[in-house]
Amino acid sequence: MIGDKIYQYIGLYSRPRKGSQEKIMKKSAEITDSAAAARLELANRLFFRLYQCANMLHKTGSRAVEADGLTTQQWAVLGALSRDKAKGGMSIGDLARYLMVSRQNLAGLISRMERDGHIDIVTDTRDRRSRIVRMTKSGEHVWHVSAQPKIRLYYEEILADFSIGDIAHALHYLMKLLENMKRLDSKQVDDALNEPEE
Repeated sequence: MIGDKIYQYIGLYSRPRKGSQEKIMKKSAEITDSAAAARLELANRLFFRLYQCANMLHKTGSRAVEADGLTTQQWAVLGALSRDKAKGGMSIGDLARYLMVSRQNLAGLISRMERDGHIDIVTDTRDRRSRIVRMTKSGEHVWHVSAQPKIRLYYEEILADFSIGDIAHALHYLMKLLENMKRLDSKQVDDALNEPEE
């Protein structure tokens, strides 16, 4: 019975008889090709939506905290430095890895934040070759007193029609994507390092 249903599903209404094997293989290949095309189409939509979400996060998130002189990138830096694990500050390398940005991109960002008085950059007492990024008192005030209420309101507006379950599921799948991207990034770096010189 199960076998009959399988053959009915692929458009053949009886078990294969002599000479019908090619027809089965052709139909099976069509189904496989159709599934691959559908998966590709969904992947295109997914990654384009992620791209759009990233752009809209930067636009609408920056508007939410612009009164405090912040952008979403600066918001991310202050958020990273506000964690209990980062109370003593973070090295520039650790901060770049945590935010998953290049040191070059981070350098310009923290320079502007230092100029605005939100952070300071000091020499690491344990390793004088390393520099530590810390929130200043002014930065702590901006983050905890001024920005946090606006950020909470922003979250509520964006997630207004999300249940707790919706948020948990979205986070789960985003974490899966992130882990796969990190694995690919590591492989790409390894491949580049191991590429033979011409």
